[in-house]
Amino acid sequence: MSLNQQPAIAVRDLCFNWPDGTSVLSSCSLEVPKGEFWMLLGTNGSGKSTLLRLLAGLLAPKSGQIEIQPPVGFVFQNPDHQLVMPTVGADVAFGLVEEKLPPVSIRQRVDEALDLVNLLPLRGRPIYALSGGQKQRIAIAGAIARRCEVLLLDEPTALLDPDSQLDLVRQVRQLVTRQQICALWVTHRLDELDYCDGGFLLERGRVVAQGEPNRLKQRLTST
Repeated sequence: MSLNQQPAIAVRDLCFNWPDGTSVLSSCSLEVPKGEFWMLLGTNGSGKSTLLRLLAGLLAPKSGQIEIQPPVGFVFQNPDHQLVMPTVGADVAFGLVEEKLPPVSIRQRVDEALDLVNLLPLRGRPIYALSGGQKQRIAIAGAIARRCEVLLLDEPTALLDPDSQLDLVRQVRQLVTRQQICALWVTHRLDELDYCDGGFLLERGRVVAQGEPNRLKQRLTST
């Protein structure tokens, strides 16, 4: 990242506790450059999903700073938790309601987003008739239609079969490159690291290693 370029995501000394006082994040800091695809790794309980929810504004930090380039899209581990409309096209259009766009503009945005995730032919298909991988791509299309600058993905392949897992990570890799958006993807699958620009390793709520994916993979496989 050049010295003049602002990161798409910047976290400084972030701390978060649950209401019972349990510490989840402790002085956590990281930066993700614009136009890059980074991954967040760590064992269960390391704070990965909590950090993503803080970035999305779903939780409030105890202290520290978050700077993130809006608009921000969030993709849950289970897409059924965020797909709310009966058909593919209607669901992708749902996030555009607040923008009060004319119908022609909405249809154009929806078609462009579906085309980018290779699902335009399924525009009229019922959500219930989709596979898990297709549902995740519809959730991503909703963020694209809103012209999100940052895409946050919380273990989006966790419920998918092995082939669909790699299809989805390749799709996001292509989106980041073509649209020059920023994506931060939570995972515990080391093979997914092959598709990102860099990664962060979280332990006990703080970043303990970051940078080139192969170095992170070597560190994780040697422990």
